[in-house]
Amino acid sequence: MESQKLIMIPAKALSRQVPCWQRELAQAITDPAELLRELELDPALLPAARAAAARFPLRVPRGFVARMRKGDPDDPLLRQVLPLGAELEATPGFVNDPVGDRAAQAAPGVLHKYHGRALLIVTGACAVHCRYCFRREYPYADSHAGVDDWRPALAYLANDPSIREVILSGGDPLSLSDRRLGVLLAALDQIPHLERLRIHSRQPIVLPERVDDGLLERLAQTRLRLVLVVHANHPRELDETVRTALARLAATGVTLLNQAVLLRGVNDSTTVLAELSEALFAARVLPYYLHLLDPVRGAAHFDVNETEASAIIKTLRRRLPGYLTPRLVREQPGQPAKTLVG
Repeated sequence: MESQKLIMIPAKALSRQVPCWQRELAQAITDPAELLRELELDPALLPAARAAAARFPLRVPRGFVARMRKGDPDDPLLRQVLPLGAELEATPGFVNDPVGDRAAQAAPGVLHKYHGRALLIVTGACAVHCRYCFRREYPYADSHAGVDDWRPALAYLANDPSIREVILSGGDPLSLSDRRLGVLLAALDQIPHLERLRIHSRQPIVLPERVDDGLLERLAQTRLRLVLVVHANHPRELDETVRTALARLAATGVTLLNQAVLLRGVNDSTTVLAELSEALFAARVLPYYLHLLDPVRGAAHFDVNETEASAIIKTLRRRLPGYLTPRLVREQPGQPAKTLVG
């Protein structure tokens, strides 16, 4: 009997089939023990980290870890991703749904809080699990627009001509593959009253490999005016790979804004925030919002009270020109817009 010949696919051919950013995402650190080893941190941190990660898993790309200082448990980039025992402490006023997302759900995956714009939750996936995330306990399985059936969400948007802007959120909408993102953008293009598309994403910051030719081609194909709001909280997050990714986005005509969260032990100083604004502008990004922490369960140790936050922003206004000074805001459930503070 004639033996069958096996067809071998070269490893290089296989690697070409999977975009670089997806390979990097698959290799993200998800074990607290590995993160502590990588950063040469005290193993005594491990039991609390594992307990907190059992409630909200650890996930951080290796490229982002490489920007952290080894041996420093208070590194401001590390603090954003390292699970801590403080997350397990109950704090009055810190709840599962701090911004009223569930009450604002108008259709599967559609949150409609504000006039003229609606938010589409397209995925629960993120490249990084930020420990202060206000949707860390959001029921994505029941409440996001399915990647294989956008119809209910699209029908809602199409039937309300007052909606001129759609905001893609999640999770991180850039976790979608180029194909799925392209399908969604093409469908949104067909709704005549839509004018703008805003994408909120942390991926250009923590996983700059996501900004590749495939993504840029998809973004260039939409008729909608594009706004990309990146989420950077500290100037050290913007290394050369991030600046290159942001420059590529800016070159396509995308408006780039930044939305930061004011976090205890990360950026709760005028000096750090001023350096962040300067670094963002050098990377062609305008500071947009500086958010007070949304009071989500497990994140109370990041909280900066309103009095202290107002003092910080007033000092920042004296130090920076207006276009480099983000607006200090908080989100309050049921309000028609973000609430300005200070």
